Amino acid sequence: MTRALRVRHPYLDHPAPLPFAHRGGAADGLENTAAAFRRAVALGYRYLETDVHTTSDGRLVAFHDATLDRVTDARGEIGALPWRTVRRARVAGREPLPLFEELLEEFPRARWNVDLKAEAALPPLLDLLRRTGAWDRVCVGSFSEARVARAQHLAGPRLATSLGTRGVAGLRLRSYGRGALPLDRLLGLAVRRSAVCVQVPERQSYIPVVDPLFLRAAHALGMQVHVWTVNDAGRMAALLDLGVDGIMTDHIETLRTVLTARGRWV
Repeated sequence: MTRALRVRHPYLDHPAPLPFAHRGGAADGLENTAAAFRRAVALGYRYLETDVHTTSDGRLVAFHDATLDRVTDARGEIGALPWRTVRRARVAGREPLPLFEELLEEFPRARWNVDLKAEAALPPLLDLLRRTGAWDRVCVGSFSEARVARAQHLAGPRLATSLGTRGVAGLRLRSYGRGALPLDRLLGLAVRRSAVCVQVPERQSYIPVVDPLFLRAAHALGMQVHVWTVNDAGRMAALLDLGVDGIMTDHIETLRTVLTARGRWV
C-alpha cells in the first residue's frame, strides 16, 4: 500500500499512486503530440509527461529528440532550425509538433512532468511559467544535475523539481545507511531547495534502484517516488505492491486497467 505523504507542492495534490502518460502514451507512435495527449486525457489521465527543446528563434517545442529524424518526416536539429521550419514536420507523417505553451492552454487541468532536454530550453520555460502563472502545474527534471540546480536557483520553491542524477545517487547511498558520504550532502541541498520527488527507472544497468530501502529513504524525506518507463502489467502490479507513488508508462490503457482493478484509478 502506498504510504500517505504530506504534499510538498501543489503539483502533487492528487491521491497516489499517480499515473503518468509518458510522452502522452508513446506506444501508438504519436509521442509528444497534441493527439496523444488528447487521447490520454480522454482516458482520464491528469498527469502527462513530455520533453522540451528550443528552436533557433526561441520557441519551446514539446519533443523528445534533439533532431527531427527518428519520428517525423523531416530532418535536422531542432535547436538549429526556426519554428517556421519545425512546425512543418509531422510525427509518423501525420501529427505536427506542438508548442508547450499550446499544450498548457489546451489542457488547463493537466499536470505536466517536463524533461528539460537542453540548457537553452530553461529560460523560455521559466518565462512561460511566469507569464501563465502555471507554477503549480509543472514539475521539471533533467539528466543534467546542473540544469536542475539552475532551474531551482532561478525559480525557487514555487517550481517543483525532481532530484537530479547525483541526488538520486545520494538517496541510494542514504538508503544503505551511508549518510555521511559527500553525495548525501548534495542530496540534502537538493531537498532543501525544491525537489519534491525522485523519478527513476526500476533498474539501472541491471542493478535494482527501486526497492524497500530506497522507498523508505525517499519517504523519510517526504519525497514521492515515480518510476519510469513501465509497460508491463505484472511489473506495474509489483511496483504498486512495493508502494511506489507514481508510474510512467507508454501503455496508458494497461496502467489504467491495473489501477482500476485495484480500485486506485482516480
